[in-house]
Amino acid sequence: MESPDTNREYKDVVSACRKLYEAKLQDYGAAWHVLRPASLTDQIYIKAKRIQTLQITGENRVGEDIRSEFVGIVNYSIMALIQLELGYEDSPLAKEEALAKYDEYAGKAFDLMQSKNHDYGEAWRNMRQSSLVDIILMKILRTKQIEDARGKTLVSEGLDANYYDMLNYAVFALIQIMETE
Repeated sequence: MESPDTNREYKDVVSACRKLYEAKLQDYGAAWHVLRPASLTDQIYIKAKRIQTLQITGENRVGEDIRSEFVGIVNYSIMALIQLELGYEDSPLAKEEALAKYDEYAGKAFDLMQSKNHDYGEAWRNMRQSSLVDIILMKILRTKQIEDARGKTLVSEGLDANYYDMLNYAVFALIQIMETE
């Protein structure tokens, strides 16, 4: 059996997420630019909580699959990273800037994944998808705590580190889904 090519799989998953992001930019523009980072954190929470509920109950009444929720986590995490840098505004970003910023933060997430994947020996490949979701939920709670403390921490990583981790765990889950299909 051929060994997995994490870099290629990662790029394929993020490329698919970007296509949806770009299509939604075409439909709505970057209307999300009016959201404060805390609102984006709550959007990520909604996605992760729905995945957890579907995993626990096995019942899906809305019809959207788990994959689309993980894609949402990837895209909302990147939007949150953009908002941390640019701040929220009353008007949307230009499409070109929204795409350039997406690519910038997706690239930074990829670089971080490569470093961590090296140090952790691709441990995520042996993790359950349910654990990936639970870790995302934990990262969301950490993020909310930092937001509620107005960014002040004693020893913890900042908001951006948590968004990058949520993004990367969601990509790992999407790779796992892709591999089982």
